[in-house]
Amino acid sequence: MIDPSQVDTRPPSVMEDPSVQMIARVYAQSFLEAGREAGVEGLLEEFKSFQADVLDRNPEYRRLLLTGALNKDDKLALIDRTLTGRGSEIFVNFLKVVTRHERLDLLPQILRETELTWERAAGKRRVQVKSAVELNESARQQIAGRLQETMGFTPILETSVDPGLLGGLVIRVGDTVYDSSLRSRLKQLRERFRTRKVHEIQSGRDRFSHHE
Repeated sequence: MIDPSQVDTRPPSVMEDPSVQMIARVYAQSFLEAGREAGVEGLLEEFKSFQADVLDRNPEYRRLLLTGALNKDDKLALIDRTLTGRGSEIFVNFLKVVTRHERLDLLPQILRETELTWERAAGKRRVQVKSAVELNESARQQIAGRLQETMGFTPILETSVDPGLLGGLVIRVGDTVYDSSLRSRLKQLRERFRTRKVHEIQSGRDRFSHHE
């Protein structure tokens, strides 16, 4: 299952833009270092809860913090009013540091990089799996087992459905894509056929030229 053609791909979204990743990774590492004594897992859960339960569920609050609707000082005041005494001191201070550097707009990317860094430290990695139909639990376990056996890490599968694949899988690990979909195989077949025809035409020309 993990024996398809292998190609390098460019990041498909802003979330995976290298320059954004680099900046977000710096903050993620600082966040994890700050949380070592207090307990990284609890602090990471607080970060995830802030994203899911506060920012995602309160669009206006999200707009005020993550856009230019307020200046830096007003954002710091808003964090003090809404989070001081409710969130942990480490997390609130972290938000204030990000605010002072005017990087609050990168909070979703910082959270993702924090999760990825923490998972890598635990021997885990995110793997995107795209299939023509929704995968059942048995198929997911089979894919995860094969990936762990082949790649040497514990995969965290992120699955999605693309009916255009017709069949097979497209598996992305980091910047590398393993494509065993029927669509990809048909494309390879057409390319081999085209290359063969070009070779046959060239061979015919060479024979004609040699005869002359």
